[in-house]
Amino acid sequence: MRPRAKINRRAFLRGTAGMTLALPVLEAMGKKVSETTPRRFCALYTANGMSLPHTKHGLDEWSWFPRAEKDGKFVFGKSTEAFEPFRDQLSFLGGLYHPNGPKSDPHVCSDMWLTGAPLQDPKREVYNSVALDQVVAKHTKQFCRQPSLVMSVDAGVGFLSRTGTISYSTTGKPIPAENDPRQIFNRLFRADRASMETQRNELRRRIKLVDAVLEQAKSLNQTLGKSDRDKMDQYLTSLSEVEERLVASEKWIDIPLKKQNQSHINLNAHSEGDPGEYYRTMFDLIALAFDADITRSIAFMLNREDGMGISDTFPIKLGINRTHHSLSHAKDKDGQLNFAKYDKFLTDQLVHFFKRLQAYKESNSNVLDNTLVLYGSGASTTHLPKNLPTMIAGGANMGLKHGQYWRNGETQMSNVFLSILRSLGVEEDNFADSTRTSAREIFTRA
Repeated sequence: MRPRAKINRRAFLRGTAGMTLALPVLEAMGKKVSETTPRRFCALYTANGMSLPHTKHGLDEWSWFPRAEKDGKFVFGKSTEAFEPFRDQLSFLGGLYHPNGPKSDPHVCSDMWLTGAPLQDPKREVYNSVALDQVVAKHTKQFCRQPSLVMSVDAGVGFLSRTGTISYSTTGKPIPAENDPRQIFNRLFRADRASMETQRNELRRRIKLVDAVLEQAKSLNQTLGKSDRDKMDQYLTSLSEVEERLVASEKWIDIPLKKQNQSHINLNAHSEGDPGEYYRTMFDLIALAFDADITRSIAFMLNREDGMGISDTFPIKLGINRTHHSLSHAKDKDGQLNFAKYDKFLTDQLVHFFKRLQAYKESNSNVLDNTLVLYGSGASTTHLPKNLPTMIAGGANMGLKHGQYWRNGETQMSNVFLSILRSLGVEEDNFADSTRTSAREIFTRA
């Protein structure tokens, strides 16, 4: 009997460290692909809930959720009234929750927002389950240069209950988020890359490296026990995906990007500067990426939970005398009003984003009509995992019927996620703990 191999995990991972998993599989570049109008998905997350002021303070008009319907239409609150020009392109959803939310640490809202996973289940050996944006990426990666783009203000992955990303791989591993506009722009548009031939040579070098590591891992796998083999199989699967994407990426080198006006992009914006300028730049990058069809799946975490990271100081920079986390816990009238005013600031940034998407024209309308935008939080307020504030925008060409404030008692968020997938043309039977599609008054093709 051969002795079990002792693996130098650090050395093994060194072989894959630095590998960019950004380039997707290109199955075809034929007529069928080029004539199919893209269906895109963008998830936008804000931490710590939304402004839902206590009735006793007389601030009902500042509630993030719409007020009582008038003539069959909802009435925007003051924190969201800037959305009025897009009334027919968006809808609010109330009563949503993750069944696993109440079972979990109240700070894991961002961890499970796009996954619905029971993160505190001690029987689970994985950190999380796959996020909605990655399911979309799986089904759209063959049509675009990059399967997905993951962004956040604070970058990286953070840690359990204080995550710096909202995106998780098919194996439940957090996907590091990017936050530097210049680096994102360079990666998307290759502004600082060398010649195509240099790119081609670099790709081939990396393919050879992955081939070597993959072959070594397969050899080692034969000497391992069952438990270690299961773990190694995960690594092998990941390596195979890396290799597949690297091989396919070579096909994109000679295909030019769409010609765009990129002069409005402020690559000097950064997370420690002006919050508005930073958000607008990040949204501009998303809009450009969608317009050029570089990717069809994007997740952007606007801020972190529980007072973590630079994003917590954004209200201070805007002249509000409390941090984002402190505002979310405020029980006094002044604090709750300022929390609502910060929500208004975020609304203004999304309006900028919607205008950008709408300005990019496509054969059948514009990019906004071909993009489904999910905006929300993993808590209603003060870490309460119920009645999750949720807004859906865009997607008119995917059958979405907007101008609604939809609510139907308590509804599983994953049911809405399944409706989103169906609207995007992704025919999954279920998602996470979903039981059926939901909100079919909005998602008419679900």
